[in-house]
Amino acid sequence: MIQRDWFSKTLAGVVLGFGLAIAVSGLFAWLTPGGAMHPNKFQATMWLTAPVWTGVLSLVFLFRSGARAWLWLGSANALAFAALAACRHYLS
Repeated sequence: MIQRDWFSKTLAGVVLGFGLAIAVSGLFAWLTPGGAMHPNKFQATMWLTAPVWTGVLSLVFLFRSGARAWLWLGSANALAFAALAACRHYLS
């Protein structure tokens, strides 16, 4: 059986999932010990992006519709990037 709105859900997972993965890796960099500029953290921060992006892309098909996927992932992106901006402002 072909799932409803699969193209819209896939596109939301690819586009908004990538943004969410970047924000999560940035939060990892800022909130773990040593701060964002710790020299030994670059590799771990870079490699964190792929599993988060893949996880979001895998779970996006659990939404009832493509519109809900876009709405929820868009909201998650807004919150994650707001938290990242707050970390950059207050922790630098």
